[in-house]
Amino acid sequence: MPTNRHLIRIARLMGEGLIAVAIFAGAATPVLAQTWPQRVVKFVLPIGPGSGTDIGARLFADRLAARWGKPVVVENRPGGDGIIAITSVINADDDHTLLFAPSGTFTVHPFLREKVPYDVRDLVPIARVSNTIVGIVVPGSLKVDSLAELVTLARAEPGKLNWSPTSGMTDIVTSAFLKSSGLDVVKVPYRDSVQGLNDLIEGRLQLYVTALAIVRSQADAGKVRIVALTNRERAPIFPNVPTAAEAGFPTLQLEGLVGLFGPRKMSSGLRERIAADIRAVADPAVSARLEATGQIVNIGTPDEFAAAIEEQRSRVAAATKDLGLKPAQ
Repeated sequence: MPTNRHLIRIARLMGEGLIAVAIFAGAATPVLAQTWPQRVVKFVLPIGPGSGTDIGARLFADRLAARWGKPVVVENRPGGDGIIAITSVINADDDHTLLFAPSGTFTVHPFLREKVPYDVRDLVPIARVSNTIVGIVVPGSLKVDSLAELVTLARAEPGKLNWSPTSGMTDIVTSAFLKSSGLDVVKVPYRDSVQGLNDLIEGRLQLYVTALAIVRSQADAGKVRIVALTNRERAPIFPNVPTAAEAGFPTLQLEGLVGLFGPRKMSSGLRERIAADIRAVADPAVSARLEATGQIVNIGTPDEFAAAIEEQRSRVAAATKDLGLKPAQ
């Protein structure tokens, strides 16, 4: 039968063991982060090859592969309004299969679909990579030089001007702006952004709200004119173009966010590590290449990215409320 001295010694050993377990558990996350990746990493995109997002994904994939010592492949899975790519990442449930996408891809789903076939909580933000520059664009032939002049023209000629968005988010925010401003402008949807751009150049479309990557070359050629940006700040590539807020229309603000997302089970330590690696490889060459596609490199931590997405979601929710749209159940 153990004596009191033996019982005290056993208790002390058990306590030391529990402390060791706790220390090991606390260290597990950084250890796992340090040993990742263990195999090929895949970036899944909801957009086809050649887009600004695709170019960014490939630039970072090449640099991260060199840093990690493992291949990083880019898989384009367009279609289904982004749902094909999103669900493929969620179903993989693997911290080596990540989503590289604009956050607006899924921010608007609850407001544009009767039912969303995935749980957004199954995706966690890893790092913001860039801000997409979104422009308010008119034909070069249209006699307006500012957003205020465009609004005045639309008010003077109700029902005679046509407009088009190129994404669900630009659709919601611009539609709410037009409604709150009392403007009667006819929306013309396009399946192909190239067709929309051609109609804009020809003057059949008078207002196009789109990523600058789509219209930059035509803007440089003078065939279309960018009268304002929806971003929070001016773009370095178009320093003389004001933001909509600067032009006097603060409700027409839309910040395009492109970044990396992982599965719900991904540890915070690993997400922080990947975000730090992305920041480390974001050299001037990457910034220059993405700027040419209408993006501004803006690397953010997981928490910063999550906060930016929440702000975007709140803005979209406010716009849908103004439009009378209800989120999916």
